[in-house]
Parts: sequence; C-alpha cells; structure tokens
Amino acid sequence: MRNIYVAISILICGMFAPGVQAQTFTANPNSAINDYATTEYNLIVSGLSPSTIDTSNFGLETVCINLTHTWDSDLNIYIVAPDGTTGMLTLGNGGSDDNYTNTCFNPGASTPITAGSAPFTGTFRPQGQMGLVNNGQNGNGTWKLRVVDTYPADAGTLISFSITFGNNPATYIPFTDSNLPIVVINTGSGVIADDPKIMADMGIIFNGAGNRNYMTDSFNNYNGKIGIEYRGSSSQGMPKKSYGFETWDVNGNSIDSSLLGMPKESDWILSASYSDKSLLNNFLTYDLARSLGWYAPRGVHVELVVNGEYQGVYILMEKIKRDNDRVDIANLQPTDITGDQLTGGYIIKIDKGTGNGGGGWTSPYAPDTNINGQTIFYQYEYPSDVNIVPQQEAYIQAYVDSFETALAGPNFADTAIGYAKYIDVNSFVDYFLLNEISRNVDGYRLSTYLYKDKFSNGGKLTIGPCWDYDIAWGNADYCRGNDTTGWAIDFAANCSGDYWQIPFWWDRLMQDTSFQNKVKCRWEELKMSVLSVQYLHNYCDSMETYLTEGAGRNFVTWPILGTYVWPNPSPIPADYPGEIDELKNWVSARWIWMDNNMPGTMSSCNLTNVSEPGTDAAENSNAYPNPFTTEINLSVYLAREESITVTVYNSLGQEVIVPVVQQGMQGTNNIRIQMPSDLPSGMYMLKVQSGQNFWTQQLIK
Repeated sequence: MRNIYVAISILICGMFAPGVQAQTFTANPNSAINDYATTEYNLIVSGLSPSTIDTSNFGLETVCINLTHTWDSDLNIYIVAPDGTTGMLTLGNGGSDDNYTNTCFNPGASTPITAGSAPFTGTFRPQGQMGLVNNGQNGNGTWKLRVVDTYPADAGTLISFSITFGNNPATYIPFTDSNLPIVVINTGSGVIADDPKIMADMGIIFNGAGNRNYMTDSFNNYNGKIGIEYRGSSSQGMPKKSYGFETWDVNGNSIDSSLLGMPKESDWILSASYSDKSLLNNFLTYDLARSLGWYAPRGVHVELVVNGEYQGVYILMEKIKRDNDRVDIANLQPTDITGDQLTGGYIIKIDKGTGNGGGGWTSPYAPDTNINGQTIFYQYEYPSDVNIVPQQEAYIQAYVDSFETALAGPNFADTAIGYAKYIDVNSFVDYFLLNEISRNVDGYRLSTYLYKDKFSNGGKLTIGPCWDYDIAWGNADYCRGNDTTGWAIDFAANCSGDYWQIPFWWDRLMQDTSFQNKVKCRWEELKMSVLSVQYLHNYCDSMETYLTEGAGRNFVTWPILGTYVWPNPSPIPADYPGEIDELKNWVSARWIWMDNNMPGTMSSCNLTNVSEPGTDAAENSNAYPNPFTTEINLSVYLAREESITVTVYNSLGQEVIVPVVQQGMQGTNNIRIQMPSDLPSGMYMLKVQSGQNFWTQQLIK
C-alpha cells in the first residue's frame, strides 16, 4: 500500500447565513493509480470548525474527484476518515469507458452514480453511505481517498480530490434487521480483490425460519475466519460484486463448516445477481434441477454487510465441487492411474478462461458453425490442471473423444456402440429441458459442467451440475436471448460470429428419434408438475413475497430498477413486482411455444404412476381406458376405510373437473369419472387422495 502526502490548500467558502458554513479542503496529488493494487492519497484537514462531525448539524457533505483511467469499471473508490471509517463512493461503474472528470458525490443528488456514464461530470449520489464517517469523530486529521484497481491492465492518474464540510451533512440510515439471514464480513485493513483471497471475519445471524434477524443479535450460525476474493467473469465489471470465500481457521487453513443448514464444506459463493433484478434466475433453476433428481448448488438468500456498508440481497450458495454432498463422485488421487481407479472422479467444463494455452484440451470436433476457427475447449475442474497427472489427463481426454467420435459416426444412434454407450442420456435430456425452458443464451457453450464417476459406480459421462443462469429466463437482449420462440441449441443460427459456440452434440442428438422421444416423454411428465406454468408462477409469487422486504433495501442501495443494466431487454420494469410479473409472463409464452414445438412422439412413454406414490394403493390401483374419450374408470385399493378425492388437472395445473369426493371402503373401490365433452386432446394428470396419501397417473385424451 502506498501513502502519498500532498500539499493542501484550504478554501474557506465563507459564511452564507448565521450558523451556516462550508469548508472545502483540496489535495492535488497528480500521482499514479497503481495498476491492480490499492493506492491511498492523503489529505490533512486542520482548523475545521466545529471539529466534531455528525449527521445532523455539521459534517462531511461532498467529495469531488478528478482522475484519468482507462476502463473505469476496474476502479473502486472510497473516502476514509481519520478514525478509519470508510464511505463507499463508487464501485465498478463506467464499464469500458474512461475517466472521472469533475465528479462530485453528495447523498442529496438526484442521480445515483450507477445511473451515470463516464466521465461522470456532475454531482451524483454515492453508492454507499458516505454518512458513515459523520459518526461524532473529530474531523481534523488525515483523510484518505482510497482507489482500488481490481484488474491487471490499464493505467491512470489521480489529479485532485476535495472534501467539503457543512451544515447539510451526509446522513446514515442504518441497516437494523431483516426477515432474511444476515451475513456480516469485516476485512480490517485488507482490501478484497480478484486474487488472492484475503483473511476476513465473517458472522451469520439466523434465528430460524419465520423469525426476524437483528444486527444486534449474536453471530449464531457462523462466527469465524474466511478467505475472500471477488469472483466471476463479465460480472466482475458490474458494481455489485460477487464473492468467493472459504471458511478458514485462524492460520488460514480451510475448514469444513455448515452454513445456514447446508452440508459442511469449505468453499462457498456470495452471488450478487446484479443484472437479474428478479433475484431469482439462478435460485429457481437450481431448485428445478434438484426437483428433477440432479445435484445443483443449494443456496439461501441473505442480506450482506461488508465493512459496515450494506451491500444488498445475495445468494449464499455452494460452489460446484467434488464432495459426497455436492458432486458425489470418486475422490481421485494422484496414485489412481490404472484399472477401475483411473476411470472416475473427473469434473470438466466448457467455458471461457484458459483457452488453448493450458488447463485442458481442445476437442477435435469443431462446432457446427466453424467460423473464425471456433473450437470447443475442455477445462480441468477436478482434478485441477495443477493436480491432474498425465495418465488421468490421457484417460479423460480419450473417453470424451470416444463419446464424440461415436456421436459423429454413422452408427451414432446404436445403443450398443453409439453415443449412449458413453453418456448418461437422461442427464442430457433433463439438461436440455432446463436450458430450453429458461432459453439460456449461454447454455451448452459456457459454464457447462460434466462429470464422470468410476465404471464400478456407473461410469458414464453426466452433464451438469447446471450453473450460471443470471442472463437466462428472458434476461438477455442479444442473440435472441429474450425470445420466447426458437431453440437455444440453435445458437449458431442467431450468433454465428460469436467465438463461444455450442458443441455439435446437440444438433446430432436431436437427429436420433430415440433421444427426441425421451425428450418428449420427459416433457410430458414434467410439464404437469415442476415445469408446469402454475408451478413456476406459484414459485415466483412465493419468492416475491419472501424477498420483497430485502429487495426494497437492495434496490435503494443499487438503484437500477427501471434502468438498463447489461443485458436487460426492453421494456424494463419500473419496480420489483414488475420484474416478477415480467418473468411470469415470459415463462407462460415460452412454455406454450415449447409445448407446441416439442420434437418426438409419445409412443414409447411409460405414463402410469409417474409420480412417487404416497401409499401402497398405487400398486393395486389404476385408471382406464388410457387414452380416454369421455369417461375414466378408477379402481382404487384402500387398506382401510377412508375418504377418496379425485382431481384431474391439465398441463397448466388447472382443475378440469369439479373434484369428486367419495367415502371409500377397505379393499377395491370402483369409481367412474365423467369428463367434459369439450376437453381438448392432450396430456392430463389424475390425482387420487386418500387421507394424507396420494397417487398420480398421467392420462391421454
């Protein structure tokens, strides 16, 4: 850290009225902003009168800066008071544009800095609570402007900065309590950057579901050390930062910890969801994936405070990692270089990053649209490129190559020698449906994980866990990302010039009628349950109710509702309920298009008792005929005398008959259900409830 002492000129702006005074202190360092480092510039305040600064009578009003720097979003800028209290001015604003020219920060300004554009000439509302410094301290002493350059490129110079004290001091609105768990992080004198992790203290306040959490409560869920850094790729250029952290002991060694009821591990993420103003896209997708039977990162919405500054609503979530409670595959050791031990314990991914310089390998099969030399690069995730040994590299490369060769070959659909020999087909079916229902513009081509266990544990290549859906669910204004029509796998048709293309797999898989039929059957099953419009709408509504309080504070701190944040499509909702309504409307239109255009046939579907039964009755009960025309006959077995309720739903989850209620007797009960004559052809779900138990069956008309 570099301290720069500069000459100070004190400008007394004068008395404007009795008891009203403004005093400005200016520094002219004209000194370098250190690249990928923290630079502090000192300003000595002397003779301030009155000397005590507070939020009601007299205190810091305005901070102004002049600097040159290419790529403004690299910069985080703070004002630091003599007692060390820090006020956040701007974090990561300005994107790739340059400079702050005659930029002033005043909490009374009508325009937030997040809504401005470089070079930010004028007066703006700071991102943080500048009034934190008006805490009753003596304002005389050494003030600092702290400039943190978060990326190793570009350069700049701080020309000057000034601070003004007066009778309209910056106020401070404390964050006191929440219905969400509260995470509090303090880094002391450490500054968070992209790498490496720095040690910090973290406490979590969680008094249980349905109970309020107060900042004055003890840290009752976690209270200890962490190592923390910024994380993300394009998201690092956004003002609201995501963090990666490990739970540490006092010596900086990782320790497994259970956070907010999630299984013990040391690696965690605080996801910002900045461009996703619903705060739901990732959370919803991971919940759906788990409902489909696959591991996806667990998470909990929290409100975050870092170094006394309220940061907004985050998702504290699991990092994708090999672990018995995460990606549950073999723990591959460097000595596992032969036999069954060599065949499993791999996680790889397709993503931006290392490129062809190392850390993985390039597929010999180019994307279908191979413009500008696009390739598919597989990165080693576990073991990492540092820990994987040559025999393991050779094995996983050869296995993936064999899968691709079989898929590209003339016998690709042969179940014995084709692609199905190498992959868990069901995982690819479900992954397809999740990416398509969310129209994930990054789907298949970025943040795409695959894993492989040992042959003795199944051994096939499985796609997943799903990851990174911030700009899915219609939240992308490029490459048709917000369209409700069309397939996401047709990315090349919309963005052929994009370097990051989709592997040839998906177009090839869709040429196999067996794969198409599996997709069709799985869709027909799921569209009546977790992928039904009603389920998705109810999910959004319930989460809106849960998050509304925290979202209110979040969007005061980050005033981006109604404004464009890359890559939000237009029109942009003006409030949080509008964001949820937009998501629901998009889901409805997307669902209808998919239902009308799903490839494949249902000839091979097993449609009987597709849901897990709640009682043994399902084994001895049935509905017929199936397909039906105007009526359904039920044969329902009960172990004891009990009431029976029969309901039939359409694919939107809506009841299509008035529920039939009948007192059932022990043994077999025969029930005839008359169906509406104008019921359209399609798929329906029958639900039979007896007491606390139920069973379901899919029906076709």
